[in-house]
Amino acid sequence: MSQFFQIHPDNPQLRLVKQAVQIIQSGGIVALPTDSCYALVCHLDDKAAVERLRRIRAIDDKHHLTLLCRDLSEISQYARVDNRQYRLLKAATPGPYTFILEATKEVPRRLSHPSRKTIGLRVPENKIAHALLEELGQPLLGTTLILPGGELPLTDPEDIREGLERQLELIIDGGACSLEPTTVIDLTGDEPVLVRQGRGDAALFGL
Repeated sequence: MSQFFQIHPDNPQLRLVKQAVQIIQSGGIVALPTDSCYALVCHLDDKAAVERLRRIRAIDDKHHLTLLCRDLSEISQYARVDNRQYRLLKAATPGPYTFILEATKEVPRRLSHPSRKTIGLRVPENKIAHALLEELGQPLLGTTLILPGGELPLTDPEDIREGLERQLELIIDGGACSLEPTTVIDLTGDEPVLVRQGRGDAALFGL
């Protein structure tokens, strides 16, 4: 049975944030709010948790998981970013965008796309997510919270509780989120490519 924390969306309680981080460090999978929709997250270096995350979502290793980062400097540890890409990232972070970039050696091989060696990264503009990232001191690995067979992400903590209470260690109630996932932009080529239109405005990238 999962724990259920009600964390204030504007002033996250540090005591609960610390407890949430301990759950993540112990191999737990957590549902948390972001600036788009709710996400499932786990520890970057926990192979068993990553595999369980994929099973819950019913996705294989060709589906990009996303690193949720604190800021641009953290993105550059895990992805190769040139000056052009950096300017685009700076204009759109933090915000509801996921960027596909070439992974560095800091990214465990099992997490990058098996054929392309790319990784999805984002900097969420959500105070609860940011507080967890600050306390953890490294990125979280996450994916949009869409149940197998579903088309729309779950955005209500009570619905998440009803559907996944026995599969997650923690559900964070930070209020209802957007129904839209992030906008996904592939920056690995010469020009940005729109992979998925979501909450973020693709016009920022000339798309």
